[in-house]
Amino acid sequence: MDLFDSDTLQMIDDQISSFQSVIAYDTKEYVVEVIVKRFNEGKLFVPDYQRNFVWQISRRCKFIESVLMGLPIPFMFGVQCSDGRVEILDGAQRIQTLKQFCDNELKLKNLERLDLLDGHSLKDLPAAQQNKFLDRTMRMVVLPETLSQSVRLDMFERINTGSEDLKDSEIRRGAYSGRFFEFVEKCANDALFNALCPMSEKSKSRREREELVLRFFAYSDKYQSFKHSVKDFLNEYLVEMNQNDFSEDHYRDQFNAMLSYVKSNFESGFAKTPGAKSTPRVRFEAISIGVNLALREITNLHGIDGNLLTASSEFESLTTTHGSNSGPRLRARVDYVKNFLLLAHNQ
Repeated sequence: MDLFDSDTLQMIDDQISSFQSVIAYDTKEYVVEVIVKRFNEGKLFVPDYQRNFVWQISRRCKFIESVLMGLPIPFMFGVQCSDGRVEILDGAQRIQTLKQFCDNELKLKNLERLDLLDGHSLKDLPAAQQNKFLDRTMRMVVLPETLSQSVRLDMFERINTGSEDLKDSEIRRGAYSGRFFEFVEKCANDALFNALCPMSEKSKSRREREELVLRFFAYSDKYQSFKHSVKDFLNEYLVEMNQNDFSEDHYRDQFNAMLSYVKSNFESGFAKTPGAKSTPRVRFEAISIGVNLALREITNLHGIDGNLLTASSEFESLTTTHGSNSGPRLRARVDYVKNFLLLAHNQ
């Protein structure tokens, strides 16, 4: 039995065909020595929208071990630029690891197969093995410079969405860059925000600050319509705001007013304790968005003892991780803080 009638099949074919395109590309084959040389010279470069170098040492060492063993390495992807350089679309982590090892800045450790190399860098290898390593070939698919920025970003997201190591906030920075995201990045670097919202250097490098700021604005504007997919909700909001002629001053004023109120009324800021080294997302959301929504209703909101709010059993229950990404749970924790503040003001 056919699942579709002929008209529906034609519509399906038309829809798929509308997104299909024939893109000419070259497949380049470089030896490691040439890859590193071209990277050092800027002929291969990492674009601004991509993530920082964040592979853990274990991942770097395992990759180098794979190269030394002669195992197949997945294709890298690049885009030709008008000046002849190649923008690395996928492969930045691998190329930067190769550079570190070739510069003798990476000492191998905890290798699974080549354990005799633990504690050593390239210069310590026998000369023959150094030459073999530098002569290992890797392939890169180089796409034409006519490839539009939107297609590049779409490819970047699709290539990296399956990566366990890439967080949504890092993918988002590449795939949904624009004027509003640039504004989010400015807020993420705000000194007061960073003082009130402690986190590890690793979390900062993985764009956790941008993630929290984006959640603040998106939920403040549309938390009532959030259902369950945080990723889709934030992406859709970001696309919409990038396209809108939003008032940066308006959103900056909200952000600053919220931070000022939190600084004056919450001893630990968004963290659980004054000396904490991290900030739970659900806690940040409850406090920052609840405060912001209350300030939208009453700009001269009275101060409170924030400990009375955060020490309550209900707040504790609402800011646990269980069900933290559901719409009802989000609204419950945000509304709890908002209503607590409004009630305290009116008493």
